[in-house]
Amino acid sequence: MSETLRSTGSAASDAAASDVDPFDAELLGRTRSAVREAGSVLRGRFGEVVGHGTRDELMRALAANDDAVLEILRPHLSRLRPQAGWVEEELDGGALPPGEWWVVDPAEGNVNHLHGLPEWAVTATLVRENRPVLTVVHLPLTGETYTALAGGGAHLDGRPLRVSGAADLGLSIVATSQARPDEDESVVRRVGSSITAMLLDALVVRTAVPATLHLANVAAGRIDAFWQFAGARADLLPGALLVTEAGGRVSDAQGRPWTPGSESFLATAPGIHAEAVTTLSR
Repeated sequence: MSETLRSTGSAASDAAASDVDPFDAELLGRTRSAVREAGSVLRGRFGEVVGHGTRDELMRALAANDDAVLEILRPHLSRLRPQAGWVEEELDGGALPPGEWWVVDPAEGNVNHLHGLPEWAVTATLVRENRPVLTVVHLPLTGETYTALAGGGAHLDGRPLRVSGAADLGLSIVATSQARPDEDESVVRRVGSSITAMLLDALVVRTAVPATLHLANVAAGRIDAFWQFAGARADLLPGALLVTEAGGRVSDAQGRPWTPGSESFLATAPGIHAEAVTTLSR
């Protein structure tokens, strides 16, 4: 069979009984296979700390990981949806032009990978008219794969995900992340003040990169909320779909509808959304 998608197979049959487009359901399955194959390349590159003495050396090491994954992943995804655009820079934010786009992070948490830390992943999200349609987040070290399909739920290796039933921010574990290095000072100060506010109101505050893995934990009910100021599409779109399809609430930090052009992001269990908005709006 050609790798260009055809609406056949069990995924399409399962989706036919629901509101999910069977074409998108099968596309998700093929995207999952492509991401997992590419993830094996990144896993093979993991091990010792990759030393760097200058910013240029660091950037070359980061790019080498990206290039190794994209050599496998980009041809697969381009054959699946040849008409879809491709976002070249994973740190870019803002709204996308009309149409379909692949938003891919070949090494989400790349800096962790280079430092021998285990928190990294490979992600691919298909965005249609600025709405994520499907996403795959693969953790090569554990072999875990998170998937979500608009209208079709969120899953971890086929097991349905559900956000927590948290109803009290004071009893909740929350998390935030640094969107990108060299962030504008006003954003950095806003991040700092928001962490202070959450330290006062929440039970525990976790701060680490990458954002996508925090959001996978929100979708799985392991933590109760995640927020971030500024942000890149590749960081937030996969997790936004995972959390929404797992029954969570996604907005900006003021509680308004979130879009890729928003200046802040908040994803929570429904029972603490209003409290989190109040804390972040101080």
